Amino acid sequence: MKPNTIWNLNQLKPKNDPEFKTLRQTIQQKADEFVNKWQNNDQYLKDPKVLRQALDDYQQWNQHYAMGSSESYYIDLHLALDQANPDLKAKDNQISDITRKISNQMIFFSMRIAKIDKETQQKFLKAKQLQPYRHFLEQLFLEAKYLLSEPEEKILNLASKTAYGDWVHMLNSFLGKEEAKVLTENGKKETKSFSEITSLLNSTNPKVRDGAAKAFNQILGKHVDVAENEFNAVLGYKKMSDDLRAMPRPDLARHLGDDIESEVVDTLIETVANRYDIAKRYYQFKAKLFNKKQLKYHERNVPYSQVDKPYSYIQALDLVHMVFSQLDPEFSQILKDFNDQGLIDAFPKKGKAGGAFCAHFLKIHPTYILLNHTDKLNDELTLAHEAGHGINNELVRKAQPAIYYGTPTSTAEVASTFFEDFVLQELIKDANQEEQLSLLMDKLNDEISTIHRQIAFYKFEQDRHQEFRKVGYLSKETIGQLFQKHTASY
Repeated sequence: MKPNTIWNLNQLKPKNDPEFKTLRQTIQQKADEFVNKWQNNDQYLKDPKVLRQALDDYQQWNQHYAMGSSESYYIDLHLALDQANPDLKAKDNQISDITRKISNQMIFFSMRIAKIDKETQQKFLKAKQLQPYRHFLEQLFLEAKYLLSEPEEKILNLASKTAYGDWVHMLNSFLGKEEAKVLTENGKKETKSFSEITSLLNSTNPKVRDGAAKAFNQILGKHVDVAENEFNAVLGYKKMSDDLRAMPRPDLARHLGDDIESEVVDTLIETVANRYDIAKRYYQFKAKLFNKKQLKYHERNVPYSQVDKPYSYIQALDLVHMVFSQLDPEFSQILKDFNDQGLIDAFPKKGKAGGAFCAHFLKIHPTYILLNHTDKLNDELTLAHEAGHGINNELVRKAQPAIYYGTPTSTAEVASTFFEDFVLQELIKDANQEEQLSLLMDKLNDEISTIHRQIAFYKFEQDRHQEFRKVGYLSKETIGQLFQKHTASY
């Protein structure tokens, strides 16, 4: 397969409307039509047949026009490639303003359904014609007790970007512009972007990874005071929102959004935290393999590998494609389509977001995958992981209506780790003993990070919210102490 390694975002632009002006007008027009049809018609709150008509209209809206449609998706993806671009930020602010305005126009619909009386709720849940929307209605009814009035919800909707989103974008843009001169694998000092420096933290060369860690910490140190204020602004906004909604715990809104019960989450946290010894035993064993008494913090993800050969992107793509074809021809065809249509951006560069992700937006839009491939063995598994998310998106697109399109965080990693495991099996099959040990250590490292580390982070977030709500402001030192407490625990 001939690899395409750069996103083709132009396919999100309408051919006769490259600046999205007509699309903006259409979105506003469709919102006005929906509001005019249903805002002053309370029959959908009483009659299942009428509610079915209204929900069908609402689904069409969500399929084609919700959240700013292709313009918003285009800007978000473009910003992931160029985080510090001021023109993109300006456009992002513009479309966010438009989206929030239209969202406020449409908010009446779900809120009024959510707040109908219990007797009517049961009638709707039992109505045959509403069965395709049953779970959607169940979720609305579950969230109803935490909803404010329509005017209050509109105010919070307008405030969310400046109280939360802008802070996150700001810090990301600072880091996206950063670069430093560091020792690289070829033994030379070169100027690298922040995402490239992050990748070098996992170098098997101790001088390279120590130098990258020093540069990494220096970059973060430049922005630590800004980060302190960001943390407190976000924590303060969350506290205000939870207080207004009378939410008993800071993570409840996330549980509702992820469609999972708090009791399930609490049980998971307790179960994993009670077995942090597994993670500690893994790191002790890893240190032993490195002939060390203890790993430095930045060395926790360094792969145990005596394998120096590079794993090129084309090799990774071919291998993953082959494994997927063995599982199901549809899987390999989806991956091929991702590649052929320019839906994978493969390599790191200055300004690009670090790490990897798989993005989807509305049901009518293509799935995009971002990687930062650096020819490491583990990069093959990263491609399989993100492609697994992408395949899941495409299968959901085929099977589910727009109102259910997407995967909650609570289940999103199932598909990705499923595909990743099959690629790992293939790599192990043709590997010698040293390579097998390297692969299995990497797999264990990912499992520890995915399970134990994430639970430690969750408990850190819980402590952070609780401490903030007690004292009113958290210094960078306090935040650091809480972070160290929970990272040390696993």
